[in-house]
Amino acid sequence: MVAIIDYDAGNLKSVEKAIDRLGSEAVITRDIKTILHADHVVLPGVGSFGMAMEQLKKYDLHKVIGEVVQKGIPFLGICLGLQLLFESSEECPDAEGLGILRGKIIKIPETSGLKIPHIGWNSLELQNDGRLFEGIPANPYVYFVHSYYLQAEDSGIVKAVTDYGTQIHASVESGNVFACQFHPEKSSSVGLKILDNFIRLHGFIHK
Repeated sequence: MVAIIDYDAGNLKSVEKAIDRLGSEAVITRDIKTILHADHVVLPGVGSFGMAMEQLKKYDLHKVIGEVVQKGIPFLGICLGLQLLFESSEECPDAEGLGILRGKIIKIPETSGLKIPHIGWNSLELQNDGRLFEGIPANPYVYFVHSYYLQAEDSGIVKAVTDYGTQIHASVESGNVFACQFHPEKSSSVGLKILDNFIRLHGFIHK
């Protein structure tokens, strides 16, 4: 069972539908026991960094996410869900993120001819043998909607990058923690393959 964390951040139903299409059971929930007993956990999200952290704390879900990571349950952050895994964001400098991974969330720079927010399809440059990208051809196109982007502190966790006025760290993996700045649930057959690869992952043992 895949638990999709419900913290009133939107975009949950499209993730649920994509997982259902793959033949897996998806449950949108904020119930702590359900999340901790799931085989896989997904944190989607659209909206502001600060408001999202307030909502996670309101339902004590920030603590649950920490437990999920410690238990070795495969965890996937999508879009804002990726950004929340880090310490902070320029969008809301006073808001403290989950701090599970290290890096900066920065505003996409103003560049002539490029609109912000970045909305649309961009190709990925795959690197570092990402498990989410197994069986996916080079330079796949995926769908983005965002105004802020990740610069991960450890380049070794970066599994895909894209260019939009600057180099964007588009996907990261560290142990049982996976995250995509793009929306796999809106990225056609490539996105479904990414989600399928995630669902096929087994739990991780922390040493």
